Amino acid sequence: MAQANDDKDAVLAALDRLTAWSEMARSPQLTRFLDYIVRKRLDGDTQSIKAYSIAVDVFGRPTDFDPQSDPIVRVQARRLRALLDQYYRGPGAQERLQIVLPIGRYVPDFLETDGTPPPPSSQTAQRFMDADIDAVPDATAPRGHVTVSWLVLLVIAIGAAALAYSLSTWGPRQEQQATQNGVMQQPSLRVMEFQNLTDDPSITAAVSGLAIELVDRLQPLNFLSVDYGGRGEVNSEPVKADGYLLTGIVRRDPGAPANLQYSVVLTDLSSNSVVWNRSLILTEQQLSDPGRIDRLSIDILAVLGNPRGPLHTRARQYLSQNPLVGGENLYLCRLLFTMYRESSTLGAAERARSCYAALPQSDQKTGIALAAVASLTAEGADSGKPSPTAQLDRYRVANEMLSEAVRVLPTSSFVWEQRARLHEVLGEHGLAEAAYGTALQSNPSNMDALAAHARHMAFMGQLDQAVPLAQRALDAYTIIPDWYYGVPTLLAIRERDFGKAARYADIYARADREMGPVLAILAAEGAGDDAQVARQLPRVLDVPSFRSVGIVTQLRRRITDTALLDRIRVALTDAGVPPLSLVTAY
Repeated sequence: MAQANDDKDAVLAALDRLTAWSEMARSPQLTRFLDYIVRKRLDGDTQSIKAYSIAVDVFGRPTDFDPQSDPIVRVQARRLRALLDQYYRGPGAQERLQIVLPIGRYVPDFLETDGTPPPPSSQTAQRFMDADIDAVPDATAPRGHVTVSWLVLLVIAIGAAALAYSLSTWGPRQEQQATQNGVMQQPSLRVMEFQNLTDDPSITAAVSGLAIELVDRLQPLNFLSVDYGGRGEVNSEPVKADGYLLTGIVRRDPGAPANLQYSVVLTDLSSNSVVWNRSLILTEQQLSDPGRIDRLSIDILAVLGNPRGPLHTRARQYLSQNPLVGGENLYLCRLLFTMYRESSTLGAAERARSCYAALPQSDQKTGIALAAVASLTAEGADSGKPSPTAQLDRYRVANEMLSEAVRVLPTSSFVWEQRARLHEVLGEHGLAEAAYGTALQSNPSNMDALAAHARHMAFMGQLDQAVPLAQRALDAYTIIPDWYYGVPTLLAIRERDFGKAARYADIYARADREMGPVLAILAAEGAGDDAQVARQLPRVLDVPSFRSVGIVTQLRRRITDTALLDRIRVALTDAGVPPLSLVTAY
């Protein structure tokens, strides 16, 4: 290859082809990053292509951004290099002009080639799927936990305790249970660099990169205070005595030395106890994949990067046992909204709504608060039965709030998830799919967005594609929301396992007043259980939206799978529902 002249038209054409590539287009942040540095280079403004300007101009960091404490640009540059490498060894292999981001700097190079693809390298071997990162199984472990060997746990626990002690000088331990709501703040987490126990220095960079990747993905989540602890430098800030410490080791897999075993431990420093651990295996083939760190981090964050995970156990226990009387904050309101999502009860909705209403006006205008209140408004989680006009007004208000939430916090996975849910309810299925895609692009470990996306796909007739997504979400938690069971119910009905379908439908019906009882009738009729049909039918007929426009008319807004709609129509007719009630108000 030779250095190309800065032929602006040729470079911009190469840039257009790159950004139109599906893998690049799925990452708006990386697309903006690439466009920014290329155009700066073409404008001759290479002096301003620095971590600070990229962080502020591309990733929306504040003007007081510190590149030393926030690794966002380094992490995203590594991801961009991997995508460029993938493109020019795949669909862009014949490109005569290539855009390259050299290691160690952010100014791109424009290289002329002869259009001959380079030979495969150790960093561009066959990619692996998410399912290929195998957790070490343990049939006795509770859902969401994977037990590693006692020896490894002992080494990690001792190392975590010693490291935590060296980072801070604690006074006598005090009882950490908050006695006032105002004291209950979002938890703090320090992520330490993983220890390389393989004696192979060639993987040290990859081991270090995982900790940085975790910090980068955790920092934008709005319900957690997280920092990077490096290798435990002496000058590090002390770890909070009531915080958490994430440590890990990488060693050769005892059963297959060519593979690597990543063992991760979360320690609660208030009790110096291990509250969560996971062990992951990377095969020899997977080690050469440039996206392996991304995939490892997503698997870990499926547990740590959500408000149902072990980092929030203390606060959730407090909220489940105590009323909120003053001291409300954004963190507590976020947890109450999550608890509402789990149960969909009127009481949980009112607690979340009251919490947000008690916040200062400045907090009520944040993106997360606006999106949460918008969902509570649109879903009408109250005891009333609004008229069609009143419900449309709720949707209008919710839509305005979500538009503002997107404007205020456009990179939030939570905000886009709520946006997608509203599109789905309104029957705007293309917009819903796009919003779910944005939510998962922003945070691939958002299991609520993944489960909601899977349910939407199933209602659109894409059950086969929905099942693995829904299963991944189910496997992530010990606390499983009722609405996660929509896809399993549909799958059990299709497989004619009507006993399982009836059990799942009963759970799902607690969260979905429209589809839940309807699916329960499908399961009951398949099993020939007339008594169950008789129990579920009044629930179906009493749904306000069904009474307003007709049962199938309303379901058609949510379901585009015509085969499923036909099956529902036949089942309800057989159950005794008058045909007119399926299509008109009653």
